[in-house]
Amino acid sequence: MSMGPEQNMTLLRNTYTTLQSGDLDTCAATLTENFIANLPGAPGPLYGREIWRRGAQTMLDGFPDLRIDVEEMFGVDDKVVVRVHFRGTHRGAFQGVEATGRPVSYDSIEIYRFEGGKIAEEWVAPDMLTLMRQITADADDLADSGAH
Repeated sequence: MSMGPEQNMTLLRNTYTTLQSGDLDTCAATLTENFIANLPGAPGPLYGREIWRRGAQTMLDGFPDLRIDVEEMFGVDDKVVVRVHFRGTHRGAFQGVEATGRPVSYDSIEIYRFEGGKIAEEWVAPDMLTLMRQITADADDLADSGAH
């Protein structure tokens, strides 16, 4: 069963909403069995729903109040491109940084490929530099930069 771009965009929007609620089982069910993740810094493609689940759980552990706002989205054929804005509070360890209680805000550009009504592959480019600066900078740096 192949879906068109509108249905794929609806599925992706619903998956972001479900992710915010922490229901990773429902999210994982929107992925194909042989889901492929293309992540910055990875030695190559990573395979399987469990890879996605681990990444999502890491984000939710570090930022349990994670909010995802879709800024722009468009789809062509079996692909959807989205610009999303993430925000939350650093309440758990993330990338080796213990919780700071600081609010974070960063963007990501993401491309998804759909197959048989499910998400088959992702290419994500989150602005990790901005995120990490917000949780590792000292308070004076944050005040000087105007980041809140």
